[in-house]
Amino acid sequence: MDDKIFTEYESDVRSYCRKWPVIFDKAKGSILETVDGKQYIDFFDGAGALNYGHNNDYVKERVIDYLKNDEIIHSLDMYTKAKLDFIDSFENKILKPRGLNYKIQFPGPTGTNANEAAFKLARKYKGRSNIFALMGCFHGMTIGSLALTTDKSGREGAGVPLVGVTHIPAPYMFDTIKYIRTILEDDHSGIEKPAAIALETVQAEGGIYVFSEEFLQEIRKICDEYDILLIVDDIQVGCSRTGTFFSFERAGIVPDIVTMSKSIGAYGLPFAITLFKPELDCWTPGEHNGTFRGNNLAFVAAKAGIEITLNEHVEDEAKRKGKIIKEYLDNEIKPLLDEIEIRGIGMIWGIDVKTGSKAKAIVDKCFEKGLIIERAGRDDSVVKIMPQLLIDDETLLKGLTIIKDAIKENI
Repeated sequence: MDDKIFTEYESDVRSYCRKWPVIFDKAKGSILETVDGKQYIDFFDGAGALNYGHNNDYVKERVIDYLKNDEIIHSLDMYTKAKLDFIDSFENKILKPRGLNYKIQFPGPTGTNANEAAFKLARKYKGRSNIFALMGCFHGMTIGSLALTTDKSGREGAGVPLVGVTHIPAPYMFDTIKYIRTILEDDHSGIEKPAAIALETVQAEGGIYVFSEEFLQEIRKICDEYDILLIVDDIQVGCSRTGTFFSFERAGIVPDIVTMSKSIGAYGLPFAITLFKPELDCWTPGEHNGTFRGNNLAFVAAKAGIEITLNEHVEDEAKRKGKIIKEYLDNEIKPLLDEIEIRGIGMIWGIDVKTGSKAKAIVDKCFEKGLIIERAGRDDSVVKIMPQLLIDDETLLKGLTIIKDAIKENI
């Protein structure tokens, strides 16, 4: 099929289609299929939006049933049965078993909507404008979230000054804890005390850097000592990606605010939530809103996603398959190049080959061989492995073998 209609009429802002210049038509589980019938293993996972795979049957049945019954689709923030069912399921099956007490805000359908709400709420509650963010982070592409995001090309597209944020060296760069304490205690630091510290427990777009439990615990201590809110962005690495439903669980900490999107929608449907401790709920009615914050089809899918998580023991599966990935990378791929560095946890891993050109050659070769995979990190030098969590072991190993062969052909 000719792709001329895309190149002629669609904006030049398009990106993923440039990496994988084919026209996709069907998808199931971990397999994408083009209009020509060629199949690809998917290690991209909709940038983390498809943790339960393409067209998951369990979710699909519930979505179809909902549509057949002419139930509410669009409702802004009105009460609906679908919203009631999701909230009840999320509170009683996810939050309460973990001892978490959060209010739920539906800010709009995307991750950056969830983060914009989080940052606004933190500033409003604390009465301070500054937020600390870590270098290497990605929090979104709308202006408030982009101010925290450090990717140069993304920031250059803003067209306005990006303010209200102090970027702190990440722990793989510097003694972050000491640096933050110095800033807060030095009356000549020239940096305003923040309303919040925002971070991802695993910097995904930043190059798959897994922050240690000790580091996360120290950040929690700093926030408690200095009256600062802790915001955890779990948009990409939440929903069991790291082996627990929330990525911060391994550190035994409780953030003040948590943002989620992508796979919380369970079927690739646009959905996002901002969670926060009840005492932070200082919003006035309608103070933060959005036309599509009542995506009832996503409520239905998200509830089904929670049921899959529990019924199919998705957290345990992510841990088990994570060990398979780690073992393969350590034994089969790490020895191929001296400079290779392996980083990851659960089912998000990175192969850092140190140069963007080499990483590009590898992912291009993977595509030729039938694997969809992307790059991340500084200079896009990291080959990013992010399969769906329910992938079967055989397909997982087949995809890993394609990566190995692609690296061997580009040494």
